[in-house]
Amino acid sequence: MKILIALASITLLFTACSKPSENKMTKAPKNYLFLVGTYTDGPQQGLNILRFSPEEDSISAKVLSPDIQNPSFVIATRDADRVFTLEETAGEGGGDIVSFSFDKNTMKLNMLSKASSGGDHPCYIGMSPNEKFIAAANYTGGSLSILSNEPDGTLKLLQTIQHEGSSINEARQNSPHVHSTVFNPSGDRLLVADLGTDKIYNYKVSPESDTLLSLVAEYDQSPGDGPRHLTFSNDGNTVFVVQELTAMLEIYDFKEDTFTLKQRLSLLDEGFTGDVGAAEVRVTPDGQNVYASNRGDANTISVFLKNAGGEYERIQNIPSGGIMPRNFNFTKDGEYLLAAHQASNDVVVFKRNPEDGKLSKTPWKVEINKPVYLFQLPD
Repeated sequence: MKILIALASITLLFTACSKPSENKMTKAPKNYLFLVGTYTDGPQQGLNILRFSPEEDSISAKVLSPDIQNPSFVIATRDADRVFTLEETAGEGGGDIVSFSFDKNTMKLNMLSKASSGGDHPCYIGMSPNEKFIAAANYTGGSLSILSNEPDGTLKLLQTIQHEGSSINEARQNSPHVHSTVFNPSGDRLLVADLGTDKIYNYKVSPESDTLLSLVAEYDQSPGDGPRHLTFSNDGNTVFVVQELTAMLEIYDFKEDTFTLKQRLSLLDEGFTGDVGAAEVRVTPDGQNVYASNRGDANTISVFLKNAGGEYERIQNIPSGGIMPRNFNFTKDGEYLLAAHQASNDVVVFKRNPEDGKLSKTPWKVEINKPVYLFQLPD
């Protein structure tokens, strides 16, 4: 009997000692934070912060920075201590690029600097890999600009390049419309998609030169395509382009400044009729999946999967869950995709299948006034 009592005591002691250790190992619920760029209808609106915690069954959003007019695109440095947005406006000096300091603990932004974008209605900003430069696309201005990002957060306009030309769609392509400015992973090239001229421009980035940007080549797109957004593979050797006016995804080899078309894939189901407006393209870090959104009468997200031969096939067209899916983004772990809808004023969450990348809609949704861009903050 004494032996049994002793064993029971030892068991209780072990259990009591193990509980604190187990509590220490308890993982905090997954908590995803996104900055949300919007179009504004009043001074009380502006940049938003979105918090999504699937384990807590929670999604919410609040305005972070009011009194910013049409901050339709937003990015941050890798450590998230600096945030950059734009004011998609027009005027004597064009629109503006704005920098903030950001305190993630208090969720507060403090404006540091505002500089002209060099043209009307900036709609896109890209950051160089070394985080020293910001490139801006001025849509109605038909130009691109590059600004320096100083250590104290001050922005300085360094160079503006005006595009010239037009294309066949008289309603949308009667003049240049620069729509995206994307640095390659090494930071020595800047690819610029111009919807109005049906071209992608390749600029050399030379930080030590008096001329920071110099044109290397122009790559003609199919007439009427309207190249909008593009993204690189991790190694920089493949470029994925979404063509707004024809709802096509194009995949290019990009090596030694040559731009070679590999695939041209439709975002549309067979027999579709109606207006289109392809908007965003994103590729997963492993390169196995490519996703593209389509507005107009489609309101879909297309999922492409790389096959054994190295080519991409469309495996899913899924309703985006709202109206006008201008932008979408993944959570860092790739488990979820969030789609922002400009016209239905909401952000909808999809679960992503890790095996093939297919999406399934979840019940999570949050209302935000005209959300048009999502940028995930680091953990």
